[in-house]
Amino acid sequence: MTQPQQDTVLQQLVSTIETMRKDQKALTDQVEKLAQVKLSELALDISPSTSITVFDDKNAKAVSTAAPVGVAGGPTGTTAMYPQRVILTTYPGQHGIEPVALNWGAADSKKRGPIVASRHAGSIKKRNAIGAYGGSYCIYRALAVAIGDLPCNYRPNFDMTEPTFSVGPYPTWFDPTKIVSLDPWGHTAPQVFKKEYEGGLDVRPTIAITRAHMTMAEMEMSVSKGTLKVDGTIVVNQKGELAVSKAAVEPVWYLPGVAARFGIEEGLLRRALFEDTGGMYPELITRPDLKVYLPPIGGISVYIFGNPAYVSDPTKKLTLRVHDECNGSDVFGSDICTCRPYLIYGIEECAKQAQEGGVGVIVYFRKEGRALGEVTKYLVYNARKRQAGGDTADNYFLRTECIAGVKDMRFQALMPDVLHWLGIQKIDRMMSMSNMKHDAIVEAGIPILERVPIPDEMIPADSRVEIDAKVASGYFSSGAVLTEAELAKVKGRGWEDVKN
Repeated sequence: MTQPQQDTVLQQLVSTIETMRKDQKALTDQVEKLAQVKLSELALDISPSTSITVFDDKNAKAVSTAAPVGVAGGPTGTTAMYPQRVILTTYPGQHGIEPVALNWGAADSKKRGPIVASRHAGSIKKRNAIGAYGGSYCIYRALAVAIGDLPCNYRPNFDMTEPTFSVGPYPTWFDPTKIVSLDPWGHTAPQVFKKEYEGGLDVRPTIAITRAHMTMAEMEMSVSKGTLKVDGTIVVNQKGELAVSKAAVEPVWYLPGVAARFGIEEGLLRRALFEDTGGMYPELITRPDLKVYLPPIGGISVYIFGNPAYVSDPTKKLTLRVHDECNGSDVFGSDICTCRPYLIYGIEECAKQAQEGGVGVIVYFRKEGRALGEVTKYLVYNARKRQAGGDTADNYFLRTECIAGVKDMRFQALMPDVLHWLGIQKIDRMMSMSNMKHDAIVEAGIPILERVPIPDEMIPADSRVEIDAKVASGYFSSGAVLTEAELAKVKGRGWEDVKN
């Protein structure tokens, strides 16, 4: 498309949006005139014998009742909790819409401004972000409101929730290209914007920081074998309890930065996010002035072993494991992949690094099944086991591509953001075989001095298919790379030993 054609299309789009804005305002004015008397006020003039028609949410049908919705004796419905008029979307310059100023990459939290995504009465017209707080858990909050367990206008009490250790600010926070998928000031919001919150603006944290002890059977085994020493500080006792500092991070996307990171136009990113979430957030299209989006996806957990201040200190050695969620292996011990063994190895090495005067960091991303999801993962497992010749390393990626269309949707381009948030300047030992992770970190300006593959003795027998296929496809390894003929001979376990 030529530049004049692009300009014409852009002008048409702007004209369409302006027409929609005017139509929306006209419709809003009409509805407001018709709804000058609130339903609660109408109840004063309605006698018990007067019948009105309402929508029964419980039975999904229109019914007649002698009392309005939300009035004692009447059915419980939407009007009891929400205004009659539903705001489906908003437009730039719309009457009453005044988003709080937001300057992504500013060197001061106040100058940057708060992330406001709430639809509460005091915030809905001041929102400067699309989406909802809580990541994927916003759906459960909605359910709690719908069934009456949570008031729709509930606002948390953030007293005594401040972080247990300091993070930042670091120079990477002030570069709008370095951090685009999380809010670097997200852990400070309740304290920094307390006055605004108390004034009615619903500002919530998107990061929380705490401390804890970690207990894992494998750590106790390592203590028993003598490969992990009890020091009373990092390894607390003979049970292998580990003292950790940790953070939970919800995703906050700066859309121009995310688009640039993937080398695409912001408009294309917005359209794809709108279309492929079933039109979940219309303001991705109607509010190009809102540049921040809180996607309903899983977040990140960060576990730090040793002094958290050492994480940003380049004079201290740092061991890192970036791990993507694998519920079947991480939690339930499935042996079809190396996820839990590698996670355990990473944790132990992080603890040892801390005992040696350095620091260890585990970053855990909620990207189940290479971000394809657990349902897709299990479908792939079935196809791998049932394909002609059985589950072999030479066809390891084929079944994933047949079902999901791609090998992997983790797209590590956004992954280094959390490392920049932590202030990491260099990585001495990275526990990873993935070239995608390695390259993304190095390209983000963080050097990696050593890469450490999982020890061969920690690889479960049924996961040889996975590990050999990955190494053959280019994953880092200190061992031999198998030929295509050799890969065909690496075969996983069938289902013969599983009896229903």
